Amino acid sequence: MPQHPSPSSPRVRSRRIRPRPDPAEFIHSHTTLSPVPGLPHIRLHLAHQATGLWRLAAAASDDADPPPPYWAFPWAGGMALARYLAAEPSVVVGKRVLDLGSGSGLVAIAAAKASAAEVLASDIDPYAIAAIAANAAANGVTVTARLGDLTAGPPPAVDIILVGDLFYELALAPRVAAFLDRCRAAGIAALIGDPHRKYLPAARLRLLAEYAVPDVGDVESAGAPPAAVFAWV
Repeated sequence: MPQHPSPSSPRVRSRRIRPRPDPAEFIHSHTTLSPVPGLPHIRLHLAHQATGLWRLAAAASDDADPPPPYWAFPWAGGMALARYLAAEPSVVVGKRVLDLGSGSGLVAIAAAKASAAEVLASDIDPYAIAAIAANAAANGVTVTARLGDLTAGPPPAVDIILVGDLFYELALAPRVAAFLDRCRAAGIAALIGDPHRKYLPAARLRLLAEYAVPDVGDVESAGAPPAAVFAWV
């Protein structure tokens, strides 16, 4: 009769599920509150070389726990959108705003600082939701964070949607585009921030501005290629 392994055997130990880290504690212990390049009036909890998040971002898969820490890095499209809102606050003044796929909450915070009436930030990662809350508090603004994929649902009750860096993947890009089309049909405007990634639907966009900003993990580079802000048309 085969022997069952004891609870202390290596094989049994390997099957034990580690508890998921508390998102808020994880963020505060793995990041440093730092100004965003080109946006010194906004500070975010960002990864740095000593935290190990750089290695986690490079090695983690989409089913990792915690998930890849996309929320811990400034993305080029988001930085371009945030700079555009700082230069053109009238775009969101007094409006209800959704920052779709918010990540760190950078664009949502920029909208709140530009005097948007209400700011909603959505993301599918619970760690991003915790980061949005921490970053909004650090910047003294109010942002409502919502966990979930809003692209599968009806147009939200907002006036304008801000989309930074969501056209980076073949499977994701058409879902985002279809959602924005439904929102446009409902009278909701949308602005896109992106460094001209492969799956960006250029035919649906009208260029508004370009900014030389570094992309993810390259915040110290000089001569960065431009990231653009577009209107969805």
